[in-house]
Amino acid sequence: MSKCPGLYFDIGKRAKDVLHKNYAHQPPIHYHYQFMDWNLDLSCQLDAIVPGLRSICNFTIPDSGKVELQHLSNYTGITGCIGLIGKVDGGYEPVVNFSGLIGTNILSLGANVAFDISSREIKTINTGFSLNTDFFVASMTMHDKFDTMKASCYHEVNPLTKTAIAAEVKHSFSMNETGITIGAQHAMVPSTTVKAKLDTNGKVGALIQQEIWQRCCISMAGEMDFRAESKVPKVGLSLALKP
Repeated sequence: MSKCPGLYFDIGKRAKDVLHKNYAHQPPIHYHYQFMDWNLDLSCQLDAIVPGLRSICNFTIPDSGKVELQHLSNYTGITGCIGLIGKVDGGYEPVVNFSGLIGTNILSLGANVAFDISSREIKTINTGFSLNTDFFVASMTMHDKFDTMKASCYHEVNPLTKTAIAAEVKHSFSMNETGITIGAQHAMVPSTTVKAKLDTNGKVGALIQQEIWQRCCISMAGEMDFRAESKVPKVGLSLALKP
């Protein structure tokens, strides 16, 4: 069995996939046409440049884009990337990002640092650790220069039906606010997966993902904020094509 801990962004990934992946979210900068907001995600990966090294290109048009190198070994996972992040008031910020993870596939800890080239300032400092077992997965991370703490847990109930439950606790020290999100997923048939979540801010979300062919998936998601003045649900549709 490989002892590779993965990458820093794998910390809490299973819980994040249940609670956030493919829901009706948009990046900060996106296109707008009539009543629709939309963006385009493109990515490609080149493996085995040299043993343990691979390259990934990700573009979220028009929000951001990056080129990343990843190196994986038995006890470390290191990434370095350079990219552009769009600004709401126009233009793009060039950012250099480094992250590292050390440990095993059971217990690991790491950090992530992003540097804004134009302003010569540290944009992001994140740290975290993860515990992975066959029965339970837990993680804790610090964000926003140690002002925000996130703790998550994930439990797979039935691997045959992809049934799993997850929870996330987020606390802001500066605002002294705590939020909790819980959710679950289940595959009704091997090609159809449903998810649902709710949080303490009054938001409820659900989605259904249908695999049409082996390389094509369609996801339809909805979200409603019961605390908002206008209780009109948000609906999103995404199409994913895999190489």
